[in-house]
Amino acid sequence: MHELAITESILSIALNHAQKAQASKVTDINLVIGNLSSIIDDSVSFYWEIISKDTICSEAKLHFLRIPARIRCLNCQIEYDIEKEFVPCPKCSSSSVSIIRGNEFRVDSIEILQGE
Repeated sequence: MHELAITESILSIALNHAQKAQASKVTDINLVIGNLSSIIDDSVSFYWEIISKDTICSEAKLHFLRIPARIRCLNCQIEYDIEKEFVPCPKCSSSSVSIIRGNEFRVDSIEILQGE
């Protein structure tokens, strides 16, 4: 259910930037999401259809770019990528790790039309 709050934030960001740019319509919103994020693309899209209705974002397409997670072993300092599940260090088998990337969630860009 946290996708509803996230989607409301996306809409707020898009409307704010569209207003500043004097846009007549928002056409596309590009999102970057780390693979370790618990955000479900389909849920965000579902809520988007509901909450963007009757706004200048109503026909905007959401584009999701998933970023692989990158981990650093705190024992041997090797860096490696993982999908969604934790994997111990492939070099030393340590489970003492730090996440370098993979928790991201951001609006990367918003495409608009100006005037009508």
